[in-house]
Amino acid sequence: MKTYKIALLPGDGIGRDVTEAATAVLEKAAAGKGFSLATSNYPWSCDYYLEHGSMMPGNGIETLRSFDAILLGAVGWPRKVPDSVSLHGLLLPIRKAFVQYANIRPHRLLPGVQGPLRSENFDILCIRENTEGEYSGAGGRVHQGTDSEVAVETSIFTRKGVERILRFGFEQARARRGKLASVTKSNAQKYSMVFWDEITQGLSAEYPDVEVTSYHIDAMAARMVMAPDSLDVIVASNLFGDILTDLGAAIQGGLGFAASANINPDRSTPSMFEPVHGSAPDIAHLGIANPIAAIWSGAMMLEHLGETAAAAKVMAAIEATTARGIGSVPGKDRTDAITSSVLAALD
Repeated sequence: MKTYKIALLPGDGIGRDVTEAATAVLEKAAAGKGFSLATSNYPWSCDYYLEHGSMMPGNGIETLRSFDAILLGAVGWPRKVPDSVSLHGLLLPIRKAFVQYANIRPHRLLPGVQGPLRSENFDILCIRENTEGEYSGAGGRVHQGTDSEVAVETSIFTRKGVERILRFGFEQARARRGKLASVTKSNAQKYSMVFWDEITQGLSAEYPDVEVTSYHIDAMAARMVMAPDSLDVIVASNLFGDILTDLGAAIQGGLGFAASANINPDRSTPSMFEPVHGSAPDIAHLGIANPIAAIWSGAMMLEHLGETAAAAKVMAAIEATTARGIGSVPGKDRTDAITSSVLAALD
């Protein structure tokens, strides 16, 4: 029996509940398809930070390097630890150290889920650059606490980084419906975003079978609301992709349905899979978090590992559950009830 080593990082708040739910579903799906998941749980979180002074130990990255994949719940608890500390102490270092430059976020309505828009016939795959751009962490503050204080945040766009994420997007579009939307703000940001547009145009010659359209971020936000069914694959920078995928989560019914994958396409290091939602401290430990986004992220993990049949079975179980009206309305069903329904649908 083939065994995959999976690192579990439940993190904070509802991350623990949804990771437990996803793990139960994934383990059952694996058993049904003749392979197993060997999971190791790591308590790296804001509580860990308060006890140890860091979000993960000094050898955390090397510890994770030996795994086939990472399943993360949610990170952050602003009343305990500033988000700028928790994000830069755990999530971003993992993405950068393992060159998980492709952040993949699918957006479509599950059966039985009522979105806020009239359109129901949409299937959007957002590809977000995940390791540089606006979240590079380059900058600083001087003269802090004085009237002369200055804060500088520098976006870093490299040709290698922009080209590889666009090429990844082109390949995804080629495998889907053949349409790519590249998102920038090149009318206002005349260096980095014009650079992005130029690379998009240059690569398009290599993909004559893909229809390419360039949008400004504000126009894309409007199009996602007014005509989401006109979109196929969207590629955007770190910041723009982050914002657009929250909008995508809204049109698919809420963050409880929004899955994601942080992919290293050359597979030289582990990729990481996580629901888009945060730790939701206000509902933590109430047992009402929707685990579907985490389970869907787990299905993406199985697909990445090459277990496509098991991944398809998990997705079919999710769809069977929401089609029955379970987990289809935010806050209506308890976490364990949704999980039990998905588990039953795997039989």
